[in-house]
Amino acid sequence: MWAGRLGNMLICRRHADEQHEISGRATKDMHIVIVDTSRVVLKVVAGMLEPQGHNVDVFTDSQAALDFVTYTPTVRVLITSLEVRPLSGLELCWSARLIAETNRPLYVITMSSARNSRNLAEALDSGADDFIEKPPGAEELHARMRAADRLTTMQSELIRLAETDPLTGLLNRRAFLQRVRDAADRVGNHGDMSAILVDIDHFKRINDEYGHDVGDAAIQSVCKTIAEEGIVGRLGGEEFGIVLPHRPVTDAEALASRLRRLVEALRIRGARTPIRLTCSFGVSQWSDGDTIEAMIKRADIALYEAKTTGRNRVMSAAADLVLARAG
Repeated sequence: MWAGRLGNMLICRRHADEQHEISGRATKDMHIVIVDTSRVVLKVVAGMLEPQGHNVDVFTDSQAALDFVTYTPTVRVLITSLEVRPLSGLELCWSARLIAETNRPLYVITMSSARNSRNLAEALDSGADDFIEKPPGAEELHARMRAADRLTTMQSELIRLAETDPLTGLLNRRAFLQRVRDAADRVGNHGDMSAILVDIDHFKRINDEYGHDVGDAAIQSVCKTIAEEGIVGRLGGEEFGIVLPHRPVTDAEALASRLRRLVEALRIRGARTPIRLTCSFGVSQWSDGDTIEAMIKRADIALYEAKTTGRNRVMSAAADLVLARAG
């Protein structure tokens, strides 16, 4: 009996030692931004983080830091003092939280040399995830980074699950449209952008004749073929969308024609013989003063024309005219 208890104690002790060793390890590399008016504080905090393998950028100007975080999606942690300018620490926290709400993992930590309940409450109410005294101790800072790593990793996974079509791994419809809207903002009214809608021909017949597992395999094969460039998403069932930011409609027409030939050459494993399939394509372009919905609607009309005039072809919407494109 004593031998059994001793064995259990040794196992528990070894497990505790392993857990302690794991908790003491540095987190995987993270991109961290630190903001403080004091270059000494920046140097001290960065000096604690960089030896752990983290990529650290420091700023004394809070507006410059916000601009950097906004346009650098790899940043996962923002550490800011409350006493910064021209944006206050609370304003920076609030702005950073708005960035994080656009489906992006970001952990915000505020620092202050005057730790009190009011400062803590204001920081948390302004969007901070954590609060630390300035200057922080190394052990406490590393523990905060482990917490940031855990939370941002979980956020990344939740975002991936929310944005991804589970069958194909492509963007789902909602995420696809949001990415296209973001791209349209960057392109502007006078920039180039084009869209392609893709639909598998006679897909219901494939499901009915060969089963839904073969239908799923067909969808996956088409997705692997078309997911070459641009913003690609599954819009529903057997329909997919491709948007090419900064690319004219002629590029989209050429890409659609090449994809049509690639899909036509696909062979899906069947019970007895390989199964062939084709896709129809509708193409449209971005116009001045356009909306995403209007651009995609024109591609949808062109796709409908491709379907009703024989399938396995590319149709392009130019103004009010839909033109057939030779494969």
